[in-house]
Amino acid sequence: MQYPIQLTQISAEKAIYTPNYEQVKEIYTSLLNLDPNTPFPFWAKLWPSSIALLDVLKAHPHLIQNKYVLEIGAGIGLPSLMMASVAKSIQISDYDKEAVALLQKNIEHLQLQNAEALRLDWNAIPENMQPDVVLLSDVNYDPGQFDGLIRLIDKFLNQGSSIILSTPQRIMASPFVQKLEASIIERHERLVDENGIPKEISILVLSK
Repeated sequence: MQYPIQLTQISAEKAIYTPNYEQVKEIYTSLLNLDPNTPFPFWAKLWPSSIALLDVLKAHPHLIQNKYVLEIGAGIGLPSLMMASVAKSIQISDYDKEAVALLQKNIEHLQLQNAEALRLDWNAIPENMQPDVVLLSDVNYDPGQFDGLIRLIDKFLNQGSSIILSTPQRIMASPFVQKLEASIIERHERLVDENGIPKEISILVLSK
């Protein structure tokens, strides 16, 4: 892997491998000098939205209990890795190959028998994927992707899946969330500390 990893204690019982984000930024800077097209590894951090999503799933496990779950754009995949035992089966996906390799390493480390790491492009989801629940954590950060994400969410809602979207309360994300208002059946709010700064996160449950 390009980016070094370390074991990070998430709970009293479980630790997972995560990149050291400060080292990631340093290595990225050096890679950028070699190739200005090097993509920034957004996947390589435990973002507040994933922490908030895990907290809501722990408080409301019925949302994924005994269900086929798919997380898209998972990055490190914190909520899926920690809650996999509750689900019937869980597929944890990202587009970045290095993210998928780390997901696989953590699945093996945690000895999860019902979890699978996948490389998926959310703009080209296979038609045969029909999860009961789709998890999305902080995917709506680029307005250029909003239309594609709305189409993705509508596709899953129309085939009967429920969506659990964890999103920071960013001004630029408001138009995206407004387009989903008619499908929101539950709303949970969490405050997550990020380097001493409280981040407001909304966790939205969507269904037709």
